[in-house]
Amino acid sequence: MGGRVTNALRGHLAMLCFSALIAGSFALGSMAAPHIAPTALNAVRFVLASMIVGTVALATSGLSRSALTAPWRYLLMGAAMGVYFVLMFEGLKTAPPVSASAVFTLTPILSGVAGYVLLRQITTARMSMALSVGAVGALWVIFRADWSALLAFEVGRGEIIYFWGCVAHAVYTPLVRLLNRGESPVVFSFGALTAAAALIMLFGWRDILLTDWAALPGIVWITILYTAVFATAVTFVLLQYASLRLPSAKVMAYTYLTPTWVICWEAALGHGVPRGLVLGGVGLTILALVLLLKDEHTMNAAPARAAQ
Repeated sequence: MGGRVTNALRGHLAMLCFSALIAGSFALGSMAAPHIAPTALNAVRFVLASMIVGTVALATSGLSRSALTAPWRYLLMGAAMGVYFVLMFEGLKTAPPVSASAVFTLTPILSGVAGYVLLRQITTARMSMALSVGAVGALWVIFRADWSALLAFEVGRGEIIYFWGCVAHAVYTPLVRLLNRGESPVVFSFGALTAAAALIMLFGWRDILLTDWAALPGIVWITILYTAVFATAVTFVLLQYASLRLPSAKVMAYTYLTPTWVICWEAALGHGVPRGLVLGGVGLTILALVLLLKDEHTMNAAPARAAQ
């Protein structure tokens, strides 16, 4: 049991880092989106990320021939994440960052549905309560504790586009556990990243050729480098690692922390700290994570032993 608990806690720690790194891509992505086609930006980032992860894989566990069996697995995962990131940047062209973040908080619920369909993972009553608490807290943070801003929320074209990207992201998480055949997270990530890069280049070749790369502003290159290294290469490995150790709904529950991390990013960049009421939402997201940290199996094992 101790090993199981340790693996679960490591999965939670991986997702804590994941949520912090993903938050940076929201801030930078909204600044870069108007200057470059989503497929062009993501083609470059995925090529760079696959090179980084591939180098790490060769330097550590190596790339065995057995990892190449059933390559269609990598195509499925690469397609899911490619769709998510392309639609994210396409949505950010017209969707305000606040609205996009609100759509992103739907991912844990979508992931729970996908986990049930693909893996028959059951979301218990306590997990459902935790997800609900986290959703309320995240929305409270996103809308800066302003009821008028929340009530004025309107779903536009950008939000709808990004929603379908979030559906693809939610499907990706249970796919990792369903399709993994013992490959390490680094090797498995390399396969998915390479497939995503190939698919995006195939469908976005025209945008890539039409992009005036030399004339792009600096924020685009900063975004490409950050998203390639931190929001793609590193987070892919973290997501793979956590998905093999935690239920899909628990993995994606960490998206509720993204708005909180965004606040930290803004404070670090000198954009100020939100007012006190907003911090109540931060507290709710932390409460949701505490509920999710409790081991379901430990709670269920005690009644079983008592019955014996």
